[in-house]
Amino acid sequence: MMEVTLTCSECGSGVHVLPNTEAKIAKCDVCEKETPVHFSGEHEAGILKQCPCCERKDFYSQKDFNRKIGVALFVVAAILSIWTYGVSFIVLYVMDLILFRKLSQIAICYKCNTIFRNVSNIKEIYGFNHEMNDRIVYSDHDFDGKQLEHH
Repeated sequence: MMEVTLTCSECGSGVHVLPNTEAKIAKCDVCEKETPVHFSGEHEAGILKQCPCCERKDFYSQKDFNRKIGVALFVVAAILSIWTYGVSFIVLYVMDLILFRKLSQIAICYKCNTIFRNVSNIKEIYGFNHEMNDRIVYSDHDFDGKQLEHH
């Protein structure tokens, strides 16, 4: 079953929700802010075509890894490289390679940053596109689920 994690607009914490067509709101456990959600039968089946939070159709996929932990590991490897003469970077590279092979793909909404795990059509979702992100975030462009292509 698909798992949805939306970001609370009030306090920034993650709100975990399981898709259910009867659910109309997602309530933050920290600040108790309620966010409207619109789940469909496709969401219950694990198919991602439209975001239940912002109702947009623009998503990207990436590995399910916390970016803050990745940056912290790099900083630790950089500091240790002073004494290890760079061997710490090799160890970090091997750890990264192992994690890359083990971790699953997730989908993220460009507009509201809602995270979707266990998406059955994840192979249809392209990786992150900087130009699409900038157009969506800064000018509210709607690509309607189509990938930006340059000819």
